[in-house]
Amino acid sequence: MNIMFVSLGCDKNLVDTEMMLGLLQKKGYTFTDDERAADVIVVNTCCFIGDAKEESIQTLLEMAELKKEGRLKALIAAGCLAQRYQKEIREEIPEVDALVGTMAIGEIAEAVEEALAGGGGNHYRDLGAAPEAYRDRVVTTGGHYACLKIAEGCGKHCTYCIIPKVRGEYRSIPMEELVEQARKLAEGGVRELILVAQETTLYGVDLYGKKCLPELLERLAGIQDIRWIRILYCYPEEITKELIETIAREPKVCHYLDIPIQHASDGVLKRMGRHTTQAQLRSIIEGLRERIPDICLRTTLISGFPGETQEDFEELYRFVNEMEFDRLGVFTYSREEDTPAADMPDQVDEATKQSRREELMELQQAVAFEKAEEMVGQVVESMIEGKAADEDVYVARTYRDAPDVDGYLFINTGACLNSGDFVKVLVTDSNEYDLVGEIVEEFS
Repeated sequence: MNIMFVSLGCDKNLVDTEMMLGLLQKKGYTFTDDERAADVIVVNTCCFIGDAKEESIQTLLEMAELKKEGRLKALIAAGCLAQRYQKEIREEIPEVDALVGTMAIGEIAEAVEEALAGGGGNHYRDLGAAPEAYRDRVVTTGGHYACLKIAEGCGKHCTYCIIPKVRGEYRSIPMEELVEQARKLAEGGVRELILVAQETTLYGVDLYGKKCLPELLERLAGIQDIRWIRILYCYPEEITKELIETIAREPKVCHYLDIPIQHASDGVLKRMGRHTTQAQLRSIIEGLRERIPDICLRTTLISGFPGETQEDFEELYRFVNEMEFDRLGVFTYSREEDTPAADMPDQVDEATKQSRREELMELQQAVAFEKAEEMVGQVVESMIEGKAADEDVYVARTYRDAPDVDGYLFINTGACLNSGDFVKVLVTDSNEYDLVGEIVEEFS
């Protein structure tokens, strides 16, 4: 019985997909990436913003056509859209045979069995249920790196965000479970762990009464075959001196931090329900750069939030220009039903949202290109990602590059290397966001 998975949305969703694959593999199911060869298709959906919702709906409709043609025996909707819109999916896409909510991924095998038997299965658990860390994952990222989801849900309740309604309040996964899962990943060839959650900085508060991310980092760094540990989704106000010291001290922890700030105008930040001011953001960023001079900082912004004036936008623009983030992404505000921001006055029109986004991205492009040029002449440790077809060129990443969202380092060499190998590379040139280099030292 062949099963095909379509995983949409964030890397937290990807971890859920890999866990479901692992559970189904234990049951003896096989997998395919060819929709025409699949007996069952599972779409792990996203509904974080409007575009993600539309992509999920469109994917389900496309898969439903295969069901109508008789090629497909069963179609299952899982994840955030299935959690939030179960009634609407049942009514609008009757070809869906089973639904699996965000906290019920452990029941995927039962859902598949029910779907094949004629459908009708609804699998949901309380959003306050303790999250599980399944050790039998099927890693889909190539095997040399993997995301480790350390918590589920979020309790910040930003006014634009639907996550607490589809994922629940913040719940950490016990440290022992995470360490064992990481060991299992390392035994399977994973060399880089990427820590993810809706917010990583609050890890442990609910279980242990304090922020335990520094301790978790030290435990994970003790796993022999893990070479890099990368931290994503750090809310700036929760970054502690202890965390900064751990990043600075522990060689395996990449000098890379993803700190989504969303805006820099105090008025907009307050309406967003964020817990920082611009002055605090400046202090946090300056503190990180002072203690870890080579740290690479990534952030994300929202343009066109309700009530954002031209003055607010200009303040944000100046802030971005002055802070010179190494990596930066901008999303236009997405008006999501059942969120406080959706009902706020002074909604910004789409054209203005988009033009402001483009201005910020144009500014950031110049910063990013300059940062890449500054890397020329430096020697950096790099992880091999793969090889260009029919060329003696390898694709690699430095500590400054998270998979799929940042740049690459292209290495010209006739050496025989494998994905997951580490090499020291002299950067010889830059090409917009990417780097070019040559190997100065090889090591496993």
